[in-house]
Formats: sequence, structure tokens, C-alpha cells
Amino acid sequence: MAKYSEMSKEELEALVKSLSEEYKKYKDKDLSLDMSRGKPCREQLDLSMGMMDVLTSNDDLSCEDGTDCRNYGTLSGIQEAKVLLGDMMENHPDNIIIYGNSSLNVMYDTVARAMTHGIMGHTPWCKLDKVKFLCPVPGYDRHFAITEYFGIEMIPVQMDENGPDMDEVERLVSSDESIKGIWCVPKYANPTGTSYSDEVVHRFARLKPAAPDFRIFWDNAYGIHHLYDDRQDYIVEILAECKKAGNPDMVYKFASTSKITFPGSGIASLATSLNNLEDITNQLKNQTIGHDKVNQLRHVRFFGDIHGMTEHMRKHADIIRPKFEAVEQILEENLGGLGIGEWTKPNGGYFISFTSMEGCAKEIVSMCKKAGVKMTDAGATWPYHKDPYDSNIRIAPTYPPIDDLKLAAQLFTLCTKIVCAKKLLSQM
Repeated sequence: MAKYSEMSKEELEALVKSLSEEYKKYKDKDLSLDMSRGKPCREQLDLSMGMMDVLTSNDDLSCEDGTDCRNYGTLSGIQEAKVLLGDMMENHPDNIIIYGNSSLNVMYDTVARAMTHGIMGHTPWCKLDKVKFLCPVPGYDRHFAITEYFGIEMIPVQMDENGPDMDEVERLVSSDESIKGIWCVPKYANPTGTSYSDEVVHRFARLKPAAPDFRIFWDNAYGIHHLYDDRQDYIVEILAECKKAGNPDMVYKFASTSKITFPGSGIASLATSLNNLEDITNQLKNQTIGHDKVNQLRHVRFFGDIHGMTEHMRKHADIIRPKFEAVEQILEENLGGLGIGEWTKPNGGYFISFTSMEGCAKEIVSMCKKAGVKMTDAGATWPYHKDPYDSNIRIAPTYPPIDDLKLAAQLFTLCTKIVCAKKLLSQM
């Protein structure tokens, strides 16, 4: 089929009529499918059920250093967990704090601490006239929700295939002291699946921020979430790079096992400089005596070491890779060459990013919803849920069974064709 932009008014009208009849058949199916969030499916969760058996009432719940994990103490986490997550994050155990189940919780606390008490002796953000954050777009809606909640002004920075527009990042950060941070998902980014290039990471490490308390919020949520053994993205380790560049304190690096074991009961971690760690633990000791050490020990004994975790992630990939490939194939078969949409083909992570014709994303998502397929709201990948182009849609293939996913993807492409054809007709 020809590109939609090359079709006559009569051809487009005939196309809309034909596609609308097909759409009605989908509505008549009374579907109820969910592609809205990047959740692991039941089969993925089942991979970690053995973790429920590694600790029993007969086991010694002591660490190698003698710490009884049932009791109080060990504010920054047990050493074995620091080693395991340190290997996962490519950081030394001495630079790591182990938290509870959610890295999002740690990010929220990190922003809250900066708001109320400042960073390393600097003025608390709540006492400043203006606080701003840079937000690579399209990006992660829950990052943006944190900064919006605290009244922090968010400035979009466009992403490309290498990462954020570093010319813009450098210009803004060096010229505006009210810019205190930037959100980053550096590997298999949410939602684009992009991994930052070496040059981008090097330029991040060499930033010259006007604000001495500027921090890079480096959310390494998908660090080992590869889809392919032979096509794995690698990124330069940011803490070491910052140290080499003379900016050792500029990064907070977050991670968790949320999409490795159980999202509701994994373990989260923060890696950063020793100076930052001292600043954080001075607050943390007033918040908790220590996080769940029994769960930390459970994770360590289940995996053994990073090699056990890597093998475990191969099993995850075997489950979700066919789902990504099915969606990509349906997008290509139904939309390829029509000039009405583009999409990413990531090597890992949890999402496919779809870019429609401008002004069409909200209507595409709305049409899908009316036919029984729930998707992430259009605009969610931008600060304040305002995509100025109304074009980006996040597709989350992991959760639905593959047959449901294929059905949902077919409906999605049908809605895309109808909405874009109508958009072109309205411009004639």
C-alpha cells in the first residue's frame, strides 16, 4: 500500500470506511486487555518461586560476619547483598546502600531529603525561589511524578538514539543555578529502549553545573535486562567516569531487583560517592534502624552470586523476547511503509516506544480503550502529561499472554491507521 500522505481524498475516505467496519468487529468482541504498565507476567514471577524455599525455620539466618538478620541493625545493608548488587550495578560494595523493595521509594526519599535538608550542607531546596529538573523525553512518568509532586519545575530535553541532547543539557546545566538535577534511565531507557552512547556518558561525567548541589539521578532500572545474548547493550560506568572527571559526588545511581525477582518484595540499592553516602546515612539513621535483612539474605542465597542472577535473567528473556518480536512483527506488517508511525526495536528493557503522526496519539489510545485494550495514557512520557506533539505512545509487551498481546497489537495498528487517515483528511 502507498504512503497515506500520497493518497487522494477519495482513497482515504474509502480506507476509513473499510477500516472502521473492521474496528466495529473488534468492539463486538468485548475485549479486556491491558498493555498499560511494564509488569512482569506470571511466568516471570514463577521463576523466583524457589526463593521462598531458600530460608526455612531450621536455617541459620546469620551473615558471614555473624550478623543475625532477624534482629535490628546494619543500617546500610548486609555485606553479601552489597556484593551481589554491587556486581549487578558494576560498583564497589563500599559505595552501596541496600534499601527496601522499591528504588522509586529511594528516589522519592532522595528528592525529599534535598528539599528539606539540602545536599551536603547546601541550602535546602524548599528555601530556594526556584528549583528545576531536566527531564529527557520521552521518559519515565513516575520520575516526572516525583518532581511534580514537590513543585519542581521540569524542563524537557529531547532524546535521540544516543541518549539526551547533550548540547542542550550542557547549556542549561552550566547557565542556570536553579537546575538541581536530571532524570536518566541510561540503559534500555523507559520508554524508548535507548542505551546511552559512550560519548553521552563521558559528557555527563564532565558537566560543569552552575549549582554545586546538582545531581544526576541515574536510574539503572534495566542494567541486566537483555532480550538477546548476542545483542546486548553496554554503557560506560558513570560513577568511575565522574571520579576520573573530577566530579565524584555528582551522581546518585539507583537500581533494584524489582523486575528480576518479585516487584513487590525485591531489594533496592543506591550507589554513590563516599561523601554522598555520609550525607545520606546521617539522615537515614533517623528514618530506620535498617531495612529487611532477611529478604536481603534470601536474595543472596537464591542467586549465590552475579552469575546466578545473569542465568536467571536469561530465563526472563526467553519468556518476554517472543512477545517483543510479535509486537514488532505486527507493527511492521500492518504499518511498515505507510508513513504514519515509527517504533523502536530495543535489545532489552520493558518497552517499545511508538511515535505516531503529530496530533494522533491521544485519539489512538482512546480508540484502543473503547475497544477494550488499555494502554499507558498518551502524554504520560512527558512532564505534566503534556506531549506537545501528541505523538508518543508507550507499548508494554511483557504482561499479557502472547495471544492476547497479538490481538491487542493488531487492534493498536488498526486504530493507528484509522486515526492517521482521518487526520490527513482533516488537513485536506
